[in-house]
Amino acid sequence: MFFRKPSVPTPWKDQNKGNNFSKTKETHYYYHKLTFRYILLLIFLSSCFLFLVASFCFSSTNHTHLRFPVISTTAAGNCPGNLSLFVYQLPQEFNLGLLRDCTHLNVYTDMCPHVANHGLGQPLATSGSWFSTHQFLAEMIFHARLENHPCRTWDPNVANLFYVPFYGGLHASSKFREANQTARDELAVRLVEFLQMQPWWRRHDGKDHFLALGRTAWDFMRNANGGPDFGANCLLDLPPVKNMSVLTVERQPWQGQNQYGVPYPSYFHPSSVVQMHAWQQKMIRAERNHLFSFIGGPRKGVDKAAVRDELIKQCNESTQCKLLKCGRNSDSKCYEPLEVLKVLSQSHFCLQAAGDSFTRRSTFDSVLAGCIPVFFSRHTAYTQYGWYFPANESEYSVYIDESEIEKKSIEEELSKISSDRAERMRRKIIEIMPTITYAHPNSSRVGFEDAVDVALAALLKLKHK
Repeated sequence: MFFRKPSVPTPWKDQNKGNNFSKTKETHYYYHKLTFRYILLLIFLSSCFLFLVASFCFSSTNHTHLRFPVISTTAAGNCPGNLSLFVYQLPQEFNLGLLRDCTHLNVYTDMCPHVANHGLGQPLATSGSWFSTHQFLAEMIFHARLENHPCRTWDPNVANLFYVPFYGGLHASSKFREANQTARDELAVRLVEFLQMQPWWRRHDGKDHFLALGRTAWDFMRNANGGPDFGANCLLDLPPVKNMSVLTVERQPWQGQNQYGVPYPSYFHPSSVVQMHAWQQKMIRAERNHLFSFIGGPRKGVDKAAVRDELIKQCNESTQCKLLKCGRNSDSKCYEPLEVLKVLSQSHFCLQAAGDSFTRRSTFDSVLAGCIPVFFSRHTAYTQYGWYFPANESEYSVYIDESEIEKKSIEEELSKISSDRAERMRRKIIEIMPTITYAHPNSSRVGFEDAVDVALAALLKLKHK
């Protein structure tokens, strides 16, 4: 059977029966000899204790090795590839100044509670690591992390990477209903004009500069063919910006040659490697009673509606699926972070249907909960997050093409996966969990490479190509 409760690893026990001291008439010699042996015994017992702790922490239920994050080079004070990062001090109209009118930063919701704590949002617990983080605030978290990053330099003459802290996503979402396209574009145009006046931009025409945007690339690429206008501005279509590297939670798969996918922020923002290890261990040992689960609601549009409706239908009809249905009714729990994590951490597989666009934050919530993601479009993850997920897709995920879901039983397809293979997949996503997590911005040396560190290392490699 697929469902089996993981057995707790048995701690390693020392079988040594103790020491066998012989007596001697030379009392003084005996005293020193005994003291020396006691010291050896203490050393031996200490080593056993450390070995036992290591065995407990790093053993798995099937005794396969799990690679936990090691102390990163940035944590040790060394910057990878001699990284020297310069953070622009932009006029506040491009970032922090936007927050003064936080009630109007999104046409659908009041963003004031969400932009608190450097974009982490409101605390969920007293530990200081869990927050109700909004899915579109990666740009604020990037800014806060890089302001306090150990590889930051204040001297642009020695920098080899330049970060432009523009809160483009927050500005875009405040202008979605702006009919005047010139008014919608003007802040992006002013940003580019400002950058082109800087001597460090002119040095390499901006090719060593990068942006981090908290919304999808579609919100910054207006349809030039006269198609529907969803309120996008022209930021990513401006020629100077095409010289830059653009980090975004969803890249345009066909035209985004200078765009690179970064994780949506989830709810966990650890300050140390100890907190990260503890959460990984908890997810390894989590008791998972559901074969699969789906958190989501219906969507408008023919293709999206068909996929979502079929997933909801199959989940409702299965005794092995947990459905947390989203909707506008007040009793929906799918917007409660702790409820979401509870469902995901009790499931072996988590269905990740495309949302309003190809990608969704739930993919990263799923990884955080140790739940194996099931994708129905290659653009939900495979063409997006090459810096973060393994190239071998079957190592960490299941793929069922959306054109096949009406012909196949999802329950039957997932039941075919052996428990051993599922366990290997889960261990892989738990191994990569630190790299898709945004560490707490107040901690400059967290002890592991988080999503920001991975992006910086990848950007530096691009520069050296």
